[in-house]
Amino acid sequence: MTKKIGLLILIGIISIILGSIYGMLHNQISYSISPEYFTKFKFDQIGEWLHQVENERIAISFVGFVSTWWFGLIIGVILGIVAMFQPNSKAMWKSAIGAVLRTLGIAIGIGIMGILVGTFLISNLNANWNLPAELTDRKGFLIAGTMHNFSYVGGMIGLIYGIIYQLKIKKVSI
Repeated sequence: MTKKIGLLILIGIISIILGSIYGMLHNQISYSISPEYFTKFKFDQIGEWLHQVENERIAISFVGFVSTWWFGLIIGVILGIVAMFQPNSKAMWKSAIGAVLRTLGIAIGIGIMGILVGTFLISNLNANWNLPAELTDRKGFLIAGTMHNFSYVGGMIGLIYGIIYQLKIKKVSI
């Protein structure tokens, strides 16, 4: 049991690292789509001081880290706890890492879907959105926002899939 608890902690740490890296890279892509999503929205949401950072790419990486480390922790802890029901520590490790990587893959895939939905649907709607004043690129802002929202949904769907994946592995090994 001690080994399984150690693996649970390790899985949580790995998930934090993967979630943080995902958030930082994700923000690099969404910044390329819409710098205003950060300068007129996210920086104010996370901290006004981010407007003072000389290199915006570093600032958006920080925003990505702050926005996703906790999500990685939640995913890692939940998937790690589910993995503890595996018969031994080797099966636990294999089960949990497989689930974490599948969750990450699903979040990436659904984030990409968010770009497509944002590009071809959301940004073309003539809706009265509550957007920041003086946007120069409304379409890009909506695409980046849709990508962000889809990525969180992707993480939740991935988490559910990761749990189901592990339960199927458990059932097969019985």
